[in-house]
Order: sequence, then structure tokens, then C-alpha cells
Amino acid sequence: MNIAVVGLSHKTAPVEIREKLSIPEAAYEGAIAHVTSYPHIQEVAILSTCNRLEIYIVAQETEQGVREVIQFLSEYSKLPMHQLRQHLFMLLHQDAVMHLMRVAAGLDSLVLGEGQILAQVKHTHKLGQQYKGIGSILNRLFKSALTAGKRVRTETSIGTGAVSISSAAVELAQVKAQNLAACRVAIVGAGKMSRLLVQHLVAKGAVHITILNRTLDRAQELARQFPEAQFQLYPLSEMMSAIAQSDLVFTSTASVEPLLNRSKLEIHIEAHRSLMIFDISVPRNVDGDVKEMQNVQAFNVDDLKAVVAQNHESRRKMAMEAQGLLEEEVDAFDVWWRSLETVPTISCLRDKMETIRAQELEKALSRLGTEFAERHQEVIEALTRGIVNKILHDPMVQLRSQQDIEARRKAMQSLQVLFNLDVGEQFS
Repeated sequence: MNIAVVGLSHKTAPVEIREKLSIPEAAYEGAIAHVTSYPHIQEVAILSTCNRLEIYIVAQETEQGVREVIQFLSEYSKLPMHQLRQHLFMLLHQDAVMHLMRVAAGLDSLVLGEGQILAQVKHTHKLGQQYKGIGSILNRLFKSALTAGKRVRTETSIGTGAVSISSAAVELAQVKAQNLAACRVAIVGAGKMSRLLVQHLVAKGAVHITILNRTLDRAQELARQFPEAQFQLYPLSEMMSAIAQSDLVFTSTASVEPLLNRSKLEIHIEAHRSLMIFDISVPRNVDGDVKEMQNVQAFNVDDLKAVVAQNHESRRKMAMEAQGLLEEEVDAFDVWWRSLETVPTISCLRDKMETIRAQELEKALSRLGTEFAERHQEVIEALTRGIVNKILHDPMVQLRSQQDIEARRKAMQSLQVLFNLDVGEQFS
């Protein structure tokens, strides 16, 4: 058995590829069922965010398991293998373990140290359990990763003032527009990312903000959180007329199809008017053909990298400090992982000792007579169990704590030979 992760991220694939491999929450159950149906995959967890899609597996044969994941990704994205492979990364066991730890800690994010990813990893763990993809090994791995992420956020200062995708978008807008207070801003969507957009826009002086959402209740709930700003709220059906009256537009919805494209904008935006659009959604809410328009500037999540780079250096040293904590968590997981190899031998030895104990106890009690046996059986039972446990204690501790893989395997083989244990038959 081995752990592997196959995926792609903002480091390996542009947004037009990432959006083809974005798996919405509604599709998780089917995706997990599909991947676990492959013959070599025992466990699976799927982490899908705006900047990454990662599939963690436990496989009997690692190479075959990885092939099956790539086959699934190709079928899901409708991208041919040769086109998809160049954007994928594959990590095995300890590298895969460390990678998830780094992801949970925000060290692999576009925005170094961002905190939203920890909640996304936690949600992935929950969905993996809910849809029967996660078993004992990935359950332990994700719990360890969540512990690692929490430790990094509480024991280091890397998260202090860390920017998010939303704040990076607002920062870029401020650079481009100069004076946000004078701009009419429209936000399409009213989810978590939109709340962060409003928070950063208000902090930088924006006051005229329009929120467009499928349901007005959600938009009203968002507006109530920021009484200092002036909001206009509209349903999505009025999106184009609201955008026509705006200077800056931010899009952040879960739509799998573009909400805006060149033809729509050309109908509603006058040729002499300029408009800036910041799309922080994956899949994109804004079609790539918008960039061909003369009077519209369109930016997506990949365009935020320059803004993020300015904040990166100040957190690099903090990331090195965080890395030490992650290595501790990886080591702790590895000790647990190595102990799994000894479980069949230990269980088999315990079962054999228990069988011998029970047989010899039965013989002894029968010789002592019914009256004596009934009066003292509990004491004698405890005595014999105690003797067996004391005899087995030191060998079991030594076997579990053996660091050297070959030495541990030799010790297990010796136990199997000396005690005539048929481990394979019991655990087949």
C-alpha cells in the first residue's frame, strides 16, 4: 500500500486548464465513486479549489493507481492524455504527505500563508468521509495535515496580515484605478470571496458598491455586514444594466460557464466608456475573448501573481520557520505509517498466545474441579492474561519502535518462524 497525490495547481497549469478540472461540490460523490471503482485504488480524497485540483489516493500498486487517476482526469476534463500530462504533478508517499501538510499550512498557496485553504482541506476531509472515499490511512493523513496547518497558524506569524486572492484583486484594482472612492464598483456573487472583496474595498475607500446575486437574500445579508458603505442590490437578471453603470467589476460565483463575454459587453458598454473586470473565479466567470476589447481591461486569478509577489518575500523567512513544524508532523505520521506493517504479525502472535492460554486454562480448571474452578476462575483468568501480556509487551514495543525498515522486517520474519505464525493465511 502507498499514498500518492496527482494534481495540478497555479504553479503547473494556467487558469484555462484548471477550470476544466474544477470539480464542484455537487459532483464530489460521483467523482469519488468513479475513482474508487478502479481496481488498484483503495481510498481517495479530492481537493478542488480555485488554484488547484489534487487527488490523494491509497493504492496497492502505486504506478497502476496513478495511471487510473490520470485516466479519470482525462475523461473528466475531456483533455487528451498528452495535453494533460504536461500540467500534472505526481508525488509519492513521504513527498505526498509533506505536500498536503504544506497545502494545509498555506505554504503552497498563490498567496503564501493564506488561511482559507485550511478550511478547504477540512471540508475535503469531511466530504471524503461522507462519500466513503476516505479510509483509515487518508483519515489519519488529513487529521495530521489539519493539525500541521493549525500549528503553523498559531505557532508562527506567517498568517499575520497575509493577503487573500480577494485582497490581491482589490490591491490590483487600486493600482489600476488609483482612486477607489471615486469608482462605481459592481460585485457579481455574494459568497465568502465576495465578502472578502467588500471588506478590502471598504478598507481602501470604496463607498459605491453594487452587489448582484442570484438570490437577493444573500446579497442583503452581505450588505448588512458593512453599514459604512452604500450598497445597491440587484438580481443577476439585471447584471448587464448594472455593469453598464460601473467602472470596476469583480466576479466571484460558482458558475461553471462564463457569465460575461465579448458579445454581451459590446451590446451594453458604450465604445467610449472604459471598464475594468477582475475575475477571481475558477472556472472563469469572464470569457477570454473579453481581453480582445479595446475599452475593457480584464484580469483573472493568474494576473494577480505580480501583486502577490510583492508580499511573498516578507513571508519567505516565516515559511522556513513553518517548514520545521511540518517536518515534525510528517515524522509523527511516518512513525504511525511504519507501525501498520507490524500489525498483522502482532495480531497473529497475540491470537496464537490467546488460543494457547485459553486451552491451557481450560485443562487446568477441569483438573481443579468444578467447585474450585467456579470460585477462583476470574482470578486465574486474570493471572494468565497478565502473564501473556507481560511476556508480549517488550517484543511488541521493540517491533513497533524499530526505525530501520529492513531490521523491522527481519524481526517480524524471525517472530513468524519462531512461533510458526501463518500471517498470510489470517490476513488474506
